[in-house]
Amino acid sequence: MRRLLPYAPDVTDLTSAEDTPWTLEALADAYAYPAAAVDAGVPWLRGNMVSSLDGAARLDGLSDGLSSPADKRIFGVLRALADVVLVGAQTVRAEGYRPAMARAEFAAERAARGQGPAPVIAVVSGALDLDFDLPLFTAPLVRTVVLTAETAPADGLAAARRVADVVIAGEAHVDPVRAVAALVERGWTRLLTEGGPRLLGQLAEAGALDELCLTLAPLLAAGGAPRIAYGAQAVAERMDLVGLLEEKGFLFARYARSVKIAQ
Repeated sequence: MRRLLPYAPDVTDLTSAEDTPWTLEALADAYAYPAAAVDAGVPWLRGNMVSSLDGAARLDGLSDGLSSPADKRIFGVLRALADVVLVGAQTVRAEGYRPAMARAEFAAERAARGQGPAPVIAVVSGALDLDFDLPLFTAPLVRTVVLTAETAPADGLAAARRVADVVIAGEAHVDPVRAVAALVERGWTRLLTEGGPRLLGQLAEAGALDELCLTLAPLLAAGGAPRIAYGAQAVAERMDLVGLLEEKGFLFARYARSVKIAQ
């Protein structure tokens, strides 16, 4: 893996050969939450998505078809840095989401930051059309949170409350701004969303996304897969490129909103 931006010729392990994997520590340094935001107690919501060259968010229905070993390492590091992972119900169903795991390599750092052993998974679902017998709900290391709306079905609410912490974050639909605010109220300021595209689009429309960690796979996908973010409204918010890595043709970019604190 090679670091292309920001250029650091004096740091050997950050400019290693393309076929040399980075250490987890080096990746954690490269993807650390902005120090200025952390020091000021400012919430920071980053998204982590993968895309084909032509913008597809999935291959054969799943994002895994666009991934790579380096992408999976970064995926794990981003989770290890986060307080909470925000994810849409459709992605939970399609990707077979499981509880976040504790990583021994990050245990000391998480404890020093006052974090639990693993990030909380927070699922956005207005209709509560979820399988509450999945390990995500029955066997998490830390209790899963479900963000739903006031109009959620009563039987779904009852089932969710048996296995998760339920938060009402909207009336007819889940309001992404209220959902993020509810997580911040619990003291979770290092936020991560893994989508899917509909949730990422809603967060972008609401102006709630501070950073995008984007893996660009060297693949053409074509077909009818959605973009990594889509919704009812178009947005045109400028983001600044603050980091870029490369391995075996895959690009790993960090973009941050220029109007907010960035490293």
